Formats: sequence, C-alpha cells, structure tokens
Amino acid sequence: MDFEIRDERKPQGPRRLVAERAAYFQLMEQGYSTREAARIIGINLRTGKKWRNGHHSPGKGKKPVPSIYPVPGQQSEEAVDRREPASRASRYLREEERIHIADRVREKASVRQIAAELGRSPSTVSREIRRNRRPMPKGGFAYQPFHAHRRAERRRGRPKVGKIGQCSELRDFIQDHLTMRWSPEQICQALRTRFPDRPEMHVVHETIYQALYVQGRGELRRELTRALRTGRAMRRPRRHADRRINRPVKNMVMISERPAEASDRAVPGHWEGDLIIGRNGKSAIGTLVERSTRYLMLVHLPDGHTAYATRNALASTVQALPHHLWRSLTWDQGSEMAAHRSFTVATDIPVYFCDPASPWQRGSNENTNGLLRQYFPKGTDLTTHAPEHLAAVAAELNSRPRKTLGWETPAERLAKLLATAS
Repeated sequence: MDFEIRDERKPQGPRRLVAERAAYFQLMEQGYSTREAARIIGINLRTGKKWRNGHHSPGKGKKPVPSIYPVPGQQSEEAVDRREPASRASRYLREEERIHIADRVREKASVRQIAAELGRSPSTVSREIRRNRRPMPKGGFAYQPFHAHRRAERRRGRPKVGKIGQCSELRDFIQDHLTMRWSPEQICQALRTRFPDRPEMHVVHETIYQALYVQGRGELRRELTRALRTGRAMRRPRRHADRRINRPVKNMVMISERPAEASDRAVPGHWEGDLIIGRNGKSAIGTLVERSTRYLMLVHLPDGHTAYATRNALASTVQALPHHLWRSLTWDQGSEMAAHRSFTVATDIPVYFCDPASPWQRGSNENTNGLLRQYFPKGTDLTTHAPEHLAAVAAELNSRPRKTLGWETPAERLAKLLATAS
C-alpha cells in the first residue's frame, strides 16, 4: 500500500478516501474479512460494507450506488460497475463473477437473469448460491461473495489421495480378490459383509475401476486389469456385436413353447447351454448353467463338437446330478445341436431353441461364457484342458457370491436344493 495508514481514526467528513478504498479492496483480494480490512485501513465497518456491497437505499432524493471495485493502477474516484463481469477463462466461477451474483441477488434478480449476464448455466448459479451461502446470526442466509470464494477454493484442493490409496488393508484385500478373478462388484459386497462396522473399508465398484484405469492414481497395480473379465488395459465404449449367421436345425421346438415355470426361475431344473469355441473353430467346451441357482457345469469335448460328439458328451454330463434337476435345456440354433431329438430320447430332457440373434433369451449362459473367457481365452486350443481342470474352473466359479442370488454362491443354492430333496 503506497499511503500511510491513519493512526487517528476520526470521521473525515466529505473527504474522498480514494487511496484507502484501493487498499481496502486489495486486502479483500488477499482474503481478509470485511471487519479486518476496515480495521487495518482505519475506516468504519459500515463504510467498508458500502464500498463492497453498494448503497441501495441512500435516502430520499438520492440515487442508489452500486458496489464498486477500483480499476488496477487507477487512483481516481472512477470504479468499475460489477454488472459487466470480465469474460470467464475456466469452468470454475471467478471471484468477480461471485461478486456479480451477490449484487444481483440483492437486487432480487432471478437466477436465469444472472446466468444470462454471466454466460453460465442457470443450474451453475443456483448451485453456487445454495452451496456457498452463509447462515446469519439472526436467522436466514446471505450470499457473501468473498466468503463464498474462499469456501470454493478450499473445496477444490487437488490432487487428493483416493480411498484405496489411504488404507493399505483395503488395497491388499482388493488386490488379493482381483487375483482370484472376483469382479469389483463382488469385492465391494464382500467388504461390506466382512467389515460391517468399518466404513473406511467400504467402497463402490466404480472406485475400484478408477483405481485400475485412471492415469495418475496408481492405487492398484496396473497388471491386475488382466484379472478382470474383459482383460482390457483401457476402458472403451461398447459396440454392437456382429450378428450371427442363422443355421437352422431341423424339428426345433422354439423357446415360446417352453413351460412358463422356466421363465420366472422359480422352479429349479431348467438349464441353458452353449459352446465356447477355441482357435480356428477346431476345439470347444460345452457350458451348462442352471437358471435358478446359476450353477455351472462344463462339458469336455475331446472328440470335437460335431452334433453326435456333443450329444454323447451332454448325455454323459447330465448323469452327474439327480434326474429331478433336469427339466429342460435351452440352446441357440447352433448346428452342434442337430441331434437334439436323439438326446431327448436318451435323457428324457426336452430341448428348446432360442430365436435367431437373441442371446438375451439365454442371459445366464451368455454371462457365464464371458466369465469363462478369463480361463479359456479366445484364439487358444481348448483340447489341452483336461476334465479335471474343467471341474476345477467350474468349482471356482460356483464358489463366487452372486448379486442376483442375494450374494449367495451357486454351490450353496444347489446344496440347499439337494438337501431339501433328500
């Protein structure tokens, strides 16, 4: 400040306090409160408030005085009217814009009018007033621009350490279960179940995805993305899948004729089936998923996936469970089920076929096939996997908690069914 502060703070009469006013606003820019700035300059608190807020009720016969802000380097009585704010340089509100909002709020202007004057969205102005207003001692709220600006600046402190990075126990738990190929949503539910009274151990699945994918966070090891179902190192938008070629099978019974009890999943014993294909279409593994329990069985196909090889392998696999748990089988229109009638004669299990290009009619099976691709990647030879390995993979998937089962596992649901039947 290029002037000497008055030691004797007496009323100055009609004297124009140009230098004091410039120093007052300089202190306000530095974050001083109205009261502290007025004390340093040596002016009355009411004078400082008039300089900052304007004087809208000066008395009879006098014009209102808007709030003023001295032009930098100008030592005169001229001031800038805050109703013409400078153009904005960022998506965050600047201090002069908050001053403009405060002026117009006192003048009872609408939020949309203020937003139009600032070139902002009405929701931005409304949210700013609601978040940063200040409770008054006598009740009610007031929007004070300098107080609002300080609050906004404090909230914008970056960068912040994420929740996973703050807690080593949480990070280790997540990394261990990602290694076991659990999905982020399954991990989040397991955290809430295991640590019900520790909110610092609770996260949502999006937090885990961001810890893996967002650059600069480094809260989880990058290589753990390979343990996710997609195995992608980067996120990418979804795209439409290629439509399958329709290869009709003779004498098909369509899914529209399947019993209604299979649709609502209330009665166990209705299964969905498909193949996952290996390199060059020369190898395959059969997948069977029970609609009610989501229990998985894998079918070993050492002799290929022709119609008769598939029929024989399926007929052998279904003998592993009691007959009352095999009420129907739903398949797509793949040529591997061309011998479906002889399969039904041998096992007494009716086979129903989905409509063309309608994978959602076998949703549980399609979802499970996606999970299995973590174990059997596309473009690999599937004949190298022995029946023991297929059984181990199925057991691992059947021991995962499922959201659709109330976070029970398929193995637990099937055990309940078997116990009830016995």
